Amino acid sequence: MKNTKSIKEYFARVTAMTNKIKSNGEVTPDSKVVEKILRTLTERFTYVVISIEEVRDTTTMSIDELQSSLAVHEQKFKKMNVEEDHALRVEQTKYGRGGGRMGSRGRGRGRGRSLDKATIECYKCHKLGHFRFECPSWDKANYAEAQKRKKKCC
Repeated sequence: MKNTKSIKEYFARVTAMTNKIKSNGEVTPDSKVVEKILRTLTERFTYVVISIEEVRDTTTMSIDELQSSLAVHEQKFKKMNVEEDHALRVEQTKYGRGGGRMGSRGRGRGRGRSLDKATIECYKCHKLGHFRFECPSWDKANYAEAQKRKKKCC
């Protein structure tokens, strides 16, 4: 079996070969075909083959039973690979290049990095070049007086 082939394709090929052998008059029981298939599977099915041989009797197992069992395991492999690929993609965008929001935060924030204030927008006046606490249009004295008045009233 090749790594690029699916279980369904492999079983179709094996079935075609066994039909040719049977048409030539040779007797091949299902148990012989099952054992042959289990020996010729790729390395990714090694653990599956071992568990099948340990749990089930391969001499009484039909080819269809084996095919369905291996197809289920193949689907699990595919699902695991898709989830792993997705996790790697998320990890790459989260911490990789591009300077995304998550990439610039975290441990060591601000150490050794220069901050370009030209791209920073003030939340108060919405102008570029300063933070809200540095905003020249924000009258801090009035804010403090308003707080004092509020405390006296209540």
